[in-house]
Amino acid sequence: MTPNDWPFATEPKPMKSVSIGGVLLKIGDRVRLRPRSGGDIFDLALAGKAAMIEAIEQDYEERLHIAVLLDDDPGRDLGELRQPGHRFFFAPEEIEPITGGKAHEGQT
Repeated sequence: MTPNDWPFATEPKPMKSVSIGGVLLKIGDRVRLRPRSGGDIFDLALAGKAAMIEAIEQDYEERLHIAVLLDDDPGRDLGELRQPGHRFFFAPEEIEPITGGKAHEGQT
């Protein structure tokens, strides 16, 4: 087995869009967070919040993770720089589309 044959030798490719509930969502689209029950304290605090999709990523087990930036986060600029604590990851079934604009347009 050469180093290039190792399954973690290459990074998974980021995705540009994902279909959730029959709606095609892409980076920059707005969503409402609906964390699954039984989560942690962050899930409780973020439930119902509006956010913008910052990235759509797939892990080595082919699970999708949606990275979001909260609309009302005063440290949002840190999230845009991909700093810890200001980007949050959710499974596709934990978000729902918000129609009517982008998060950075100031709509909630």
